Amino acid sequence: MTDRSPRKARPMLPSDLGTMRTVMAADRTLMAWVRTSLSMLSFSFTIYKFLETAAKQDVIARSDSPQQVGLFLAGMGTLAMVLGVASYWMTLKDLQRTESFRLGRPSLIIAAIMMLAGVALFAGIAGRVV
Repeated sequence: MTDRSPRKARPMLPSDLGTMRTVMAADRTLMAWVRTSLSMLSFSFTIYKFLETAAKQDVIARSDSPQQVGLFLAGMGTLAMVLGVASYWMTLKDLQRTESFRLGRPSLIIAAIMMLAGVALFAGIAGRVV
């Protein structure tokens, strides 16, 4: 005998208010990680272009400094995003042990986009010939 009833979809949020508040707190924390990562990534690009211009005008002694500083900041921004997503994912997986809900959240999608942007920025700076 087979059960032909439609499969129940997981709810977006848990029904328990305490768990729901914890999920929303995890969302806010992840968005803070996104904000921090975005700051580091944008600053890495800005300081890279500023130092690159200074190097072309012979204002700074080492011509590889812009690339090193840009790579460091882009790497730190990307690492911040990876650590934020890992922490968020572990929190949601722990909460899912008590009640079933969907893990696909908008803040997680934004964080994934930020990680890809960080990797692209890092590769772009690394690929530039000084």
